[in-house]
Amino acid sequence: MHEPDFTIPMQYVRQIGDVLRGLTVDVPAWLARSNLSEGDLQDSQRAVSFDQAYRLIIDALASSREPALGLLVGERLVVNTHGILGYAAMNSGTPRQALDLFERYIGVRTSLLAVTHEIHGTSVRVLFKEPIPLGDIQRTVLEAIVLTVKNVLDYITMGSRHVRQVSFPFARPEYAALAQDLFGCEVHYGQAWAGFTIPTTVLDQALGMADAAMFAQAAAICERELEKVQHSASVANRVRRIMLEKQNGFPSLQVTARLFHMTPRTLHRRLQEEGTSYKDILESVRHKLAVAHLRAGHLSVQEIAYTLGYTDMANFRRAFKRWEGVAPSQFDRSDRG
Repeated sequence: MHEPDFTIPMQYVRQIGDVLRGLTVDVPAWLARSNLSEGDLQDSQRAVSFDQAYRLIIDALASSREPALGLLVGERLVVNTHGILGYAAMNSGTPRQALDLFERYIGVRTSLLAVTHEIHGTSVRVLFKEPIPLGDIQRTVLEAIVLTVKNVLDYITMGSRHVRQVSFPFARPEYAALAQDLFGCEVHYGQAWAGFTIPTTVLDQALGMADAAMFAQAAAICERELEKVQHSASVANRVRRIMLEKQNGFPSLQVTARLFHMTPRTLHRRLQEEGTSYKDILESVRHKLAVAHLRAGHLSVQEIAYTLGYTDMANFRRAFKRWEGVAPSQFDRSDRG
């Protein structure tokens, strides 16, 4: 199971439901299978956990028989469906300011993906990263969110369509022509990253809808909302979240404590008060990621061990057998838990 702090807002579930209605799917039955009702869709303060979101999306794909569901949902997620984050983006002074906004505050809307950007020569690569492997819903989630952010960028630049190329890490789907039509540019598959590129010359162009006062006000609300999200989580969940975000090199107890502006002793004590420890959380995260990577099927057992910080394969195999009762090579990848 995944941690409760990996969530998506109910507004996005509502958008999926609206797409499903258009595809003649029985939406009340779809919701009921995940213990939700149509009344729940109207609760804008509510979010669904990763596990609920996973079940809802897998069920939606099966019920609709529409493999391009993520694109259809992403096309519906216009700028005003993103709450205060969308409002702040609308008032951004430049595309750079809007991208910085999404990088810092996407957690206000969803924690399933993180956004960052890198400069590559004359291009800016806007990257969408998974804090935890999304498995069978990766394609749907990535297509929806990448298209959403691309459409927000198009909106605030008044339809300039600056995105030059979109990249996805999965295989080319049979509906690739639809993807290219919706993105309005080349879409490349089987890449090592997910996201899109824009020219560096676009970054600091003045935006026609810019309002510095409104932007500052909206960004301040985003900051308060993000703090609320972060502080509502237990210390243990916050530590777990950092480990998942930095899974290519888990931070030590000392580094984690510094990130929380605590001493290692204080962090250790706070975790003890919650009935856990840094070592227990690291063990749990390694277990979770090992299972997720095996189910995703993108890495070999040796690569998974290395990714999780095991320099000795025997130690990884022993740990995995302790967690799952079988060796990694014998693990049933089709069991979704």
